[in-house]
Amino acid sequence: MAYIRKFKTTSGATGVQVCFKQGNKVIRTVHVGSATSEQGIDKLMREAQGIIDEGKKPLFNLDKFVK
Repeated sequence: MAYIRKFKTTSGATGVQVCFKQGNKVIRTVHVGSATSEQGIDKLMREAQGIIDEGKKPLFNLDKFVK
């Protein structure tokens, strides 16, 4: 299981990490980055979601509908 963690850094920015859990233990943490603006935080959140979605098989194949 993976989840996105947002936290405040000592400099006042917002950090974004992807944490991977197995059972009740965090087994791996990937630091995505830190930002001070809402746009920067949104970008980091999208990158973090991309890390989580890597290697997942989509439920539906929508390629034939995209032109």
